[in-house]
Amino acid sequence: MNIINEPDNHISQDAVTVWRISNSIGEGIALIVLAGLLWAGYYFDWYHWIIIVLWVLIVLTPISAIWSVFMEPLLLQKYWRYGINEEFVQLKHGILNEEHIIIPMTKVQYVEAKQGPLLRKYKLYTLSIGTMQSSHSIPALPEHEALMLRDEIAHKAKLKEVD
Repeated sequence: MNIINEPDNHISQDAVTVWRISNSIGEGIALIVLAGLLWAGYYFDWYHWIIIVLWVLIVLTPISAIWSVFMEPLLLQKYWRYGINEEFVQLKHGILNEEHIIIPMTKVQYVEAKQGPLLRKYKLYTLSIGTMQSSHSIPALPEHEALMLRDEIAHKAKLKEVD
């Protein structure tokens, strides 16, 4: 029985910056929506309990922002690992709930490199690996590495299929 080694490749350090910007935008939008709902609650004289719930959510938003902007991106980047060899693609991430995914090359149906506006600014890609049942992603890979891995996985998956 062969032992599969743990993956040891890391995602980019720039992922922290991208996730911080993205999470800041999300938290800002949430705060604006809650403030708008609170205004609507007073203006349209909604039930008092709705206004109390909105105030509680507005108070909790900065706590959520501290977690999602300052702590979560650092931990995500620190614990994300991936590895690729002739037979498998391995993904490992998570702090409390550690997830270790092993994808056989024979099951890979497609490989896709995606980037949105923030990833493009930092020259990063998210690599998606699809099988018949699911799709898995490796976030925030540097451009050269992502394109090289995409081609390597596609080549190895095709070779395994032909064998």
